[in-house]
Amino acid sequence: MTVAISAAVQQLPHGQGLALPAYQSAHAAGLDLLAAVAPDAPLVLAPGTYALVPTGLTLALPPGYEAQVRPRSGLAARHGVTVLNAPGTIDADYRGEIGVLLINHGSQPFTVRRGERIAQMVVARVARVDLTVAASLETTERGSGGFGSTGR
Repeated sequence: MTVAISAAVQQLPHGQGLALPAYQSAHAAGLDLLAAVAPDAPLVLAPGTYALVPTGLTLALPPGYEAQVRPRSGLAARHGVTVLNAPGTIDADYRGEIGVLLINHGSQPFTVRRGERIAQMVVARVARVDLTVAASLETTERGSGGFGSTGR
Protein backbone atom coordinates (compact mmCIF):
# COMPACT_ATOMS: atom_id res chain seq x y z
CA MET A 1 0.00 0.00 0.00
CA THR A 2 1.36 3.41 -0.97
CA VAL A 3 1.02 6.21 1.57
CA ALA A 4 0.98 9.84 0.43
CA ILE A 5 2.38 12.56 2.69
CA SER A 6 3.05 16.25 2.16
CA ALA A 7 6.40 17.96 2.60
CA ALA A 8 7.36 21.58 2.03
CA VAL A 9 10.23 22.21 -0.37
CA GLN A 10 12.06 25.46 -1.03
CA GLN A 11 14.12 26.28 -4.11
CA LEU A 12 17.25 28.24 -3.27
CA PRO A 13 18.38 30.99 -5.67
CA HIS A 14 20.79 28.69 -7.54
CA GLY A 15 18.00 26.10 -7.91
CA GLN A 16 15.50 28.51 -9.48
CA GLY A 17 14.33 27.40 -12.91
CA LEU A 18 14.94 23.69 -12.27
CA ALA A 19 12.05 21.26 -12.03
CA LEU A 20 11.17 19.95 -8.59
CA PRO A 21 12.13 16.35 -7.83
CA ALA A 22 9.67 14.03 -9.55
CA TYR A 23 8.76 10.37 -9.85
CA GLN A 24 9.56 9.07 -13.34
CA SER A 25 6.96 6.28 -13.40
CA ALA A 26 3.66 5.42 -11.75
CA HIS A 27 5.23 3.04 -9.22
CA ALA A 28 8.69 4.60 -8.80
CA ALA A 29 9.91 4.63 -5.19
CA GLY A 30 12.28 7.57 -5.60
CA LEU A 31 12.02 11.14 -6.81
CA ASP A 32 14.88 12.16 -9.08
CA LEU A 33 17.14 14.91 -7.73
CA LEU A 34 18.65 17.37 -10.21
CA ALA A 35 22.06 19.03 -10.20
CA ALA A 36 21.92 22.77 -9.46
CA VAL A 37 25.37 23.61 -10.80
CA ALA A 38 25.74 26.88 -12.70
CA PRO A 39 24.73 26.64 -16.39
CA ASP A 40 28.14 27.93 -17.48
CA ALA A 41 30.15 25.87 -14.96
CA PRO A 42 29.49 22.13 -15.21
CA LEU A 43 31.26 19.98 -12.65
CA VAL A 44 33.78 17.47 -13.99
CA LEU A 45 34.45 14.40 -11.86
CA ALA A 46 37.74 12.83 -12.83
CA PRO A 47 38.04 9.07 -12.28
CA GLY A 48 38.46 8.32 -8.58
CA THR A 49 37.27 11.74 -7.41
CA TYR A 50 34.14 12.88 -5.62
CA ALA A 51 32.29 16.13 -5.07
CA LEU A 52 29.29 17.46 -3.20
CA VAL A 53 26.76 18.41 -5.89
CA PRO A 54 24.13 21.01 -4.92
CA THR A 55 20.44 20.45 -5.65
CA GLY A 56 19.26 23.96 -4.84
CA LEU A 57 16.59 22.52 -2.53
CA THR A 58 15.73 22.50 1.15
CA LEU A 59 13.06 20.18 2.52
CA ALA A 60 10.80 20.01 5.57
CA LEU A 61 9.71 16.43 6.17
CA PRO A 62 7.04 15.69 8.76
CA PRO A 63 8.22 14.15 12.05
CA GLY A 64 8.52 10.38 11.81
CA TYR A 65 9.93 10.45 8.26
CA GLU A 66 13.35 10.57 6.64
CA ALA A 67 14.55 10.87 3.07
CA GLN A 68 17.29 8.64 1.69
CA VAL A 69 19.52 9.85 -1.14
CA ARG A 70 20.33 6.85 -3.32
CA PRO A 71 22.28 6.28 -6.54
CA ARG A 72 20.63 6.19 -9.95
CA SER A 73 21.27 2.78 -11.46
CA GLY A 74 21.77 4.17 -14.97
CA LEU A 75 24.61 6.48 -13.89
CA ALA A 76 26.30 3.61 -12.10
CA ALA A 77 25.86 1.11 -14.95
CA ARG A 78 26.87 3.45 -17.78
CA HIS A 79 29.48 5.68 -16.12
CA GLY A 80 30.50 4.15 -12.78
CA VAL A 81 29.10 7.21 -10.99
CA THR A 82 27.31 6.63 -7.69
CA VAL A 83 26.47 8.21 -4.34
CA LEU A 84 29.49 7.89 -2.06
CA ASN A 85 27.62 7.70 1.26
CA ALA A 86 24.66 5.71 -0.07
CA PRO A 87 22.16 5.97 1.27
CA GLY A 88 22.56 9.49 2.53
CA THR A 89 20.02 10.39 5.20
CA ILE A 90 17.97 13.58 5.39
CA ASP A 91 16.42 13.83 8.85
CA ALA A 92 13.02 15.43 9.43
CA ASP A 93 14.60 18.30 11.39
CA TYR A 94 17.31 19.12 8.80
CA ARG A 95 16.71 22.41 6.97
CA GLY A 96 19.93 22.85 4.99
CA GLU A 97 20.43 22.32 1.29
CA ILE A 98 20.18 18.77 0.02
CA GLY A 99 23.57 17.86 -1.39
CA VAL A 100 24.53 14.72 -3.28
CA LEU A 101 28.01 13.31 -2.69
CA LEU A 102 28.84 11.80 -6.09
CA ILE A 103 31.92 9.67 -6.79
CA ASN A 104 33.26 8.58 -10.16
CA HIS A 105 34.37 4.94 -10.02
CA GLY A 106 34.54 4.86 -13.82
CA SER A 107 37.58 5.10 -16.07
CA GLN A 108 36.54 8.34 -17.84
CA PRO A 109 35.82 11.86 -16.56
CA PHE A 110 32.11 12.45 -15.94
CA THR A 111 30.54 15.87 -16.45
CA VAL A 112 27.62 16.92 -14.23
CA ARG A 113 25.50 19.52 -16.01
CA ARG A 114 22.74 21.74 -14.67
CA GLY A 115 19.41 19.93 -14.50
CA GLU A 116 20.93 16.46 -14.85
CA ARG A 117 19.27 13.74 -12.77
CA ILE A 118 22.03 12.74 -10.35
CA ALA A 119 20.36 10.70 -7.59
CA GLN A 120 17.01 9.62 -6.28
CA MET A 121 15.34 10.48 -3.02
CA VAL A 122 13.16 7.93 -1.23
CA VAL A 123 10.99 9.08 1.68
CA ALA A 124 10.35 6.49 4.39
CA ARG A 125 8.84 6.17 7.85
CA VAL A 126 11.29 6.00 10.73
CA ALA A 127 11.09 3.73 13.76
CA ARG A 128 12.96 4.94 16.84
CA VAL A 129 14.43 2.46 19.27
CA ASP A 130 15.05 2.67 23.00
CA LEU A 131 18.27 0.76 23.69
CA THR A 132 18.53 -1.28 26.87
CA VAL A 133 21.87 -2.54 28.16
CA ALA A 134 21.82 -6.35 28.52
CA ALA A 135 24.32 -8.77 30.06
CA SER A 136 23.78 -11.16 27.14
CA LEU A 137 21.75 -11.47 23.96
CA GLU A 138 19.39 -14.18 22.82
CA THR A 139 21.29 -16.69 20.68
CA THR A 140 20.39 -17.32 17.04
CA GLU A 141 21.39 -19.90 14.46
CA ARG A 142 23.44 -17.27 12.64
CA GLY A 143 25.20 -16.02 15.75
CA SER A 144 27.97 -13.49 15.08
CA GLY A 145 28.57 -14.56 11.47
CA GLY A 146 28.70 -11.61 9.09
CA PHE A 147 30.27 -10.40 5.85
CA GLY A 148 29.49 -13.39 3.66
CA SER A 149 28.75 -15.90 6.39
CA THR A 150 25.37 -16.82 4.87
CA GLY A 151 26.89 -17.81 1.51
CA ARG A 152 27.01 -16.30 -1.94
